[in-house]
Amino acid sequence: MSFRVTNSMQLAAAQQNIQSSAARLYQLDQEASTGIAISKPSDDPAGTAQLLQIQQTLARNTQYQRNAADGTAWLSTAGGALSSANTALTQLRDLVVQAANTATASPTSQQAAAQQMQAIKQTLLSLANTQYQGRSVFAGTSDASAAFTASYAFTGTAGSSVQRRVGTDSTVRVDVDGSSVFGSGGSSIFSLIDSLSAAVTSGGNVGSQLGAIDTYLTNVQNAESTVGTAQNQMTAATTALTNQSTQLQASQTGLQDVDSAQVILEMQTQQVAYQTALAVTAKSIQPTLMDYLK
Repeated sequence: MSFRVTNSMQLAAAQQNIQSSAARLYQLDQEASTGIAISKPSDDPAGTAQLLQIQQTLARNTQYQRNAADGTAWLSTAGGALSSANTALTQLRDLVVQAANTATASPTSQQAAAQQMQAIKQTLLSLANTQYQGRSVFAGTSDASAAFTASYAFTGTAGSSVQRRVGTDSTVRVDVDGSSVFGSGGSSIFSLIDSLSAAVTSGGNVGSQLGAIDTYLTNVQNAESTVGTAQNQMTAATTALTNQSTQLQASQTGLQDVDSAQVILEMQTQQVAYQTALAVTAKSIQPTLMDYLK
């Protein structure tokens, strides 16, 4: 069975080849001018799907990094307050030891010691009400303006905690339960200091309260240790997120950016092929009667 190839069929095939070559040449020109290999999904459907997945992961990582930075600031604020509280409690303990060992202190000395204790109490109360961006770092999720009131009542929400998500399945607590560190109300360190200063003023024995002060010191030191552990978690998470983002950005660049030298070489090759196709097509299409009609 014979099959006749007409001039119109040759012309259609040649036109299709030339159009395909021109389209590829245009695509290469776009890649060379923009430096981007995938400017629309049809350029590379599989690559586009990978890019979308990478971009989504990068967006999540960016949010996790912001969370980690915010959490680190919370922990740094709480850690600084606890360190200062440790210093203040140590000073208080020294005052109590001194008062307990001074059996015949003058009223003036007693009054001075009591005033120093009250100053330490105010310092501790201020530290216990430390805030970060308007939020108390010792009151959990409570929106109260202070973790402790003037009457030493704890305003935090029982059982609550402030968490920062730093990974798909990873969160870190960034606040500290103020009531577990400083106590609350009549059983708080603030109330204890009031009792100590009153006893010193009246010449009473305060040595028996050293154990209670040591308990609060231990509470503060334990909280410092917990905060330090959380800070280490934040540092590790931040490092991991940064490394992952770097790898993802490299993958994104590999998919999206073009190799300029390779594109230019391919453009030159494609240009030659296109010009050759035009020349060959012009010679291969035989003239018809219409070409001679004027």
